[in-house]
Amino acid sequence: MSLKRQLFLASLLMLLIPWAGLKFVLELDSALRQQALQQLQERGQRMAELAGDLLLGQPVINTPDTLYVSRADNPINPDGYADDWPGYDDGDDQQNWQSANKLPVPGLAQLRWQAATDDRHLFLLVQMQNQAMQLYQQNHPDQPYDQFELVLRPPVTDVGQPVAAQRWTLRTSAPGQVHATREDQQPTTDFQVHGAWRDRASGWQLELQLPLPPRGSFLGFRVTQGDDTASNPGTGISPPPPLVQRDPALERALAGQLSDGQQVTVTEPAGWIVADTRYPDTEPDADFDELSPFQVVEQITLNALRALIRLYQPEPTPLAGVHHKLITGGLPENHLVQHRDGSTWLATEHTLFGDRSLVLQQSLDQLLTLSGSTLGSVLARSLLIILALTLVLLGYASWLSWRIARLQRLVSASVDEDGRILSQIPPARSHDELGQLQQHFGQMVERLQSYNRYLESFSRRLSHELKTPVAVVRSSLENLAHTDSEQERQQYLERASGATERLRRILNSMSEAARLEQSFDQADKEVFDLAGVAAEATAAYQQLDSDHRIHYQGPVADCPVLGSPEMLVQMLDKLVDNARDFTPDGGTIEVELQAQSDHYQLTVFNEGSRLPGNSGLDIFGAFVSQREGQSDGHLGQGLLIVRLIADYHGGHVDACNRRQGSIDGVCFRVIIPTTSVESRTLS
Repeated sequence: MSLKRQLFLASLLMLLIPWAGLKFVLELDSALRQQALQQLQERGQRMAELAGDLLLGQPVINTPDTLYVSRADNPINPDGYADDWPGYDDGDDQQNWQSANKLPVPGLAQLRWQAATDDRHLFLLVQMQNQAMQLYQQNHPDQPYDQFELVLRPPVTDVGQPVAAQRWTLRTSAPGQVHATREDQQPTTDFQVHGAWRDRASGWQLELQLPLPPRGSFLGFRVTQGDDTASNPGTGISPPPPLVQRDPALERALAGQLSDGQQVTVTEPAGWIVADTRYPDTEPDADFDELSPFQVVEQITLNALRALIRLYQPEPTPLAGVHHKLITGGLPENHLVQHRDGSTWLATEHTLFGDRSLVLQQSLDQLLTLSGSTLGSVLARSLLIILALTLVLLGYASWLSWRIARLQRLVSASVDEDGRILSQIPPARSHDELGQLQQHFGQMVERLQSYNRYLESFSRRLSHELKTPVAVVRSSLENLAHTDSEQERQQYLERASGATERLRRILNSMSEAARLEQSFDQADKEVFDLAGVAAEATAAYQQLDSDHRIHYQGPVADCPVLGSPEMLVQMLDKLVDNARDFTPDGGTIEVELQAQSDHYQLTVFNEGSRLPGNSGLDIFGAFVSQREGQSDGHLGQGLLIVRLIADYHGGHVDACNRRQGSIDGVCFRVIIPTTSVESRTLS
């Protein structure tokens, strides 16, 4: 069985934990609902007593025409347009409108209206549909025109004495601003009742503003054309219907009795809402973009848990009602109701005086969040962790399998059937064991490729280096056989001797690097003072070379290094010899040592030369030389020996052009780590 299947079967066993937790949550949900229902009934009874003391006025029974006043959350400008009215942005064109015709007939004239208040003014929006606007013509006053009549009767006093009603009429000669004319006294313009009358494509629209009437008042209106008083009765004039609006004082008092996730609604006998408030959200909903990935997954898990609980809950009863009306019709036995947005609530109903009702509701989602937040969160997190762990195990197994197969393909593709290196293995992105294994494979392939290139070019380089001295020896011997002059014979013998000496140098230089690599296996490392070795060696170089200024800069002691002092002196010899070859007479050669926190930096700077830019050559490779006109005896093996000694001490070497003060030159830098010294000291 593969690794992925084994991990998958093992992870499936962990699903027993959330299954048992779900069973417990279902039992806990039933117990929480029973306890919450009992607490909700007790609190609802106390709130019903409070509401009964605060409610004023006569109850509003189921009259055919009642003018309901909504709460205006935003300022309303009576300009004849409805874009600032409540519910305008909800997209439901029928939710706030009232009409005398409950079932309007398409194509026939229909009057509909809505009212709103900002606690200082009463706003009335009246809309005529399917009937063109009839303007008042001063030159022809006998022509039919639209006239709007408004009647306001204050509330009935305790003594029951009739109160005189206030009457206004409005008409317009052109669409725009209008003011009402007071009719119950001497006809005069009432500037407190004003608004705008606008023409619409399918009719007209009137928006009015008037002072807010006292609570319990009656307000009626109708639209007539000339003397035709029965064309559009509106809400009626005699008697005017009651004006129903929400009570802010009652809502504030009830809001102080609510807990998190609760909502209370007080209705008149006819179902009109006079108070509707819920517990304010103390924590605003977090923006989705602000949630972390873990919080997003946690919310998804909690929503899934709530959905599973709803499957086992009793079926809720839809709560009938519109924006300004609530008809309970008696709550179901399980007290579970469903709002229009699909949310489920636990509800209790309490009767007030005058057949008014108080409905207290508790959100089941909020109940699960509050009462079962700890357990629900633990179960949700447990399920989340288990699912995530399952996916992680499967993904990890797939990832390991893919990485192993990928490494196998990379290794196979890097070597052909004859053992020739075709390409290098790319560096690993991760630093775990497989990444280190890929890195080691890559280093091995790189070294093998470099060594193969070295072997392939060795014969070519050797032939190139031996061609010149062999040709000199051959031509000298041939000329020696055909000459009779002793002076010429002596000259040819000297040329042949010089070429032979060059052959000897070539062979010695070729074997020097090989002997050095063999000596690495037999050399014993010791702790020595790098500063002292560098300082003494530099002083010796200056004594032996009077043509250049060679000096040392850096500490003279206390720079311990684990390695071979003889090899480091040999490395310095090669670097200084190389610098002398490129430094003009009287030029400066500077050996500098700097002690860093974890390594030493040994640099050799020479004046007067520059490295070629973008040459593409590795100057630290074998048979690489950049000398012009001075190639005798310089086979490019010196810097190779420098690199080998630096590698032996765990460091590396590089070179770059540098401007030091006002002097241009080349700087060779050797980095030698100090970690090996610390480990040797501790041992």
